[in-house]
Amino acid sequence: MSAKKTRRDFLRTGVATGAAAFAGPYLLPARARGANDRIVLGGIGVGNMGSRLVRRFSRSCGIAAIADVYLPRAGQVAESVGAKHVYQDYRKLLEHDDIDAVIVATPHGWHALNCIHAAQSEKDIYCEKPLTYSILEGRRVVEAVRKYKCVLQTGSQQRSGRNEYTGCMYVRNGALGKLTRVFASNYHSPMEPKWPEEEIPEGLDWDAWCGPAEPPPYNFVIWDNRSNPSWVSIRPFSGGEVADWGSHGLDMAQWGLGTDDSGPEEIWTEGEPFPPLDSTPEAPGGRHRGVNSPRVFMKFPGDVVMELAGGPRNSGGRFVGEKGSITVIRGRFSSDPAELTAEPLKDPEVELYRSTNHHGDWLNCIKERRDPVAHAEVGHRSATVCHLMNIARWVSELTGETGQRLRWDAQEERFTNSPEGNRFLDRPRRKGYELPEQV
Repeated sequence: MSAKKTRRDFLRTGVATGAAAFAGPYLLPARARGANDRIVLGGIGVGNMGSRLVRRFSRSCGIAAIADVYLPRAGQVAESVGAKHVYQDYRKLLEHDDIDAVIVATPHGWHALNCIHAAQSEKDIYCEKPLTYSILEGRRVVEAVRKYKCVLQTGSQQRSGRNEYTGCMYVRNGALGKLTRVFASNYHSPMEPKWPEEEIPEGLDWDAWCGPAEPPPYNFVIWDNRSNPSWVSIRPFSGGEVADWGSHGLDMAQWGLGTDDSGPEEIWTEGEPFPPLDSTPEAPGGRHRGVNSPRVFMKFPGDVVMELAGGPRNSGGRFVGEKGSITVIRGRFSSDPAELTAEPLKDPEVELYRSTNHHGDWLNCIKERRDPVAHAEVGHRSATVCHLMNIARWVSELTGETGQRLRWDAQEERFTNSPEGNRFLDRPRRKGYELPEQV
């Protein structure tokens, strides 16, 4: 890209022209914000979670603009936080020189492009979990954040919890002796249901909401993430509960295992192969959440096996070692026997990053220009474990078999013995929503 090209020109063509728009560096002036200046934010995606985040951050930050493909909702949220600008296309928000950072709370399939474009616009980023929809997307986001020196915090807020921190500190500092096993929840993989077509609400750009995915007929149940199921359980838009709740629970496993820059070495399934994803749920708004079979196992460095069954529900993991077990879940931890964690750690060899406020940590890091507790690499690696769980199941669907050990090269981020698994490292994309080869 020519250095003469303006940011406005870049943002106008960023999605529409695909990878060609990212052929070279995008040059911007260096950040000049002082440590005592008030941070100004923009909100990208202000549905259920996004609106809550924007309102929470508005207590300590200025909110200059809101972008949402459902324009009436964007206007309502903007009015509630005093934002003067409302957009249906988030790229127009990124044109604002007075916006320092953005909150990304769009559906999972949009996260990568939102974050890459924000980084190229030199905006710092708070992105809801999971960081991305696919493994390749995650690596591109990390590359963009590093290249443009952005501060990204993934919304894995349990890393800022006192008890989660303490529990993982005990695990990392040898309270269990040699680790042998980790148990986490048997999360549901996504489904591919079909609902009857309904009239698109006025002011909603349904085509844009679908992003890289081929748009299905509009139905409120798909669009509204408070339904059960909703887009969070649907494969074109999300990795299902594996990626949604798994990005909390498996993130705790990553933290306790010390694999924030790596991951598992092998993944395999046991039981019946994954069933075809063409079933229709019992009824729109019913309780069907997807598929939680076959069972998935992962082997981590040191011959530690993680079993995705029999662990704490949704938001944590149980670490097992020679001396007993430590369970870390949202807001608390425990050990068996209790004596394992009865005494405070003294002179620990491993010191984990300590954050006591997830949102405040991000804001402090913006001012100090350093990585927060759940920075881009952390968010990507934890999301990768989620994606690997889904991929192992999808491979069993393709082959009709379980038990094959898929060998994962965590540095190259590819399977060394499974062409079928490598098919799922990224996703099909519509023209105009391509992932850039270079950021």
